[in-house]
Amino acid sequence: MSNEKRCTGCGVLLQDENILQEGYTTNIENDLCQRCFRMKNYGEYQVITKSNDEYIDILKEVGKTKDLVLYITDLLNIEKNIEQIRSIIKNKMILVLNKMDVFPKSVKESKLKMYLASKDINFEEIIVISTEKNYNIDYLLKRIKYFQTSKNVYVVGHTNAGKSSLINKLIKNYSDKSQELTMSPLPSTTLNMVSIDINNYLTLIDTPGLVDYGSMLNHVSPEMVKKISAKKEIKPRTYQLRKNQSIIIEDLVRIDYVEGEKNSFTLFISNDLKVKRLLNLFNNDALKEKNKITYEMKYDEDLAISGLGFIKIVNKGTINIYIDKDVDTFTRKSLI
Repeated sequence: MSNEKRCTGCGVLLQDENILQEGYTTNIENDLCQRCFRMKNYGEYQVITKSNDEYIDILKEVGKTKDLVLYITDLLNIEKNIEQIRSIIKNKMILVLNKMDVFPKSVKESKLKMYLASKDINFEEIIVISTEKNYNIDYLLKRIKYFQTSKNVYVVGHTNAGKSSLINKLIKNYSDKSQELTMSPLPSTTLNMVSIDINNYLTLIDTPGLVDYGSMLNHVSPEMVKKISAKKEIKPRTYQLRKNQSIIIEDLVRIDYVEGEKNSFTLFISNDLKVKRLLNLFNNDALKEKNKITYEMKYDEDLAISGLGFIKIVNKGTINIYIDKDVDTFTRKSLI
């Protein structure tokens, strides 16, 4: 039997006919699909793959409305193509920089906002928040009220940016509803649009996250995903490297410093990840079977590793990276 009832956790259409298809539940009267039920109660995760074409079609539908849009991004993993969603959706948009709680307290939010503002993408406002610490959530709500054009406000972003966490925080703070969106540290948790009435003037509509196929989170075990996902304030680790020295992060990535003066490499990654320094890159072939990429670093640039975090490199020099061929890396002007 099937009906038009949707899972309150991920928004997918519920069905009790095929256990292998998304939306399966043992009883159509249930509020959650089996996937969300098992994720919520047992911490289990079942991968569901949708193509980004489907997600983009949903975003295009959002773009046909005149409603305000919140674009959520993870400060530790700001997308290289942050303009992509803006190019699809022309609505009024607030850029929400999430997960300030994992950034070192020494980092000033004004500097982060200036960095994003310099990209010259048309946002109504850039707001730094932490759903974990309830930071700036009241201010965000005030700005939503200021910019909204109707009761509906859409929430968009890439997977794992914290969209569902933010909505759940807004429900907890400002609503008498008991509904919660399914949250997981793994990608692709929200499968379809989920609508939640926060109060009589605000309905938040959560959309599926665009899947960043180049994110490391899509290419490691669930156990490693939990290790990579920073949960506490990051303690930056700085290594002074000379030519022909290396850094290895777990069994995920190797960075060889092959040319340049003495240089400073500061890692902004989860505290749970083990880092090893090699004093002579010629004496150890660890991870050299991985895909090799060479970068000519300029002064004060970051090496960003999608899903993992970033490394601030102070001086110019040549580096070789050994990493899974499906994981995206790129360089950018230093974020901090």
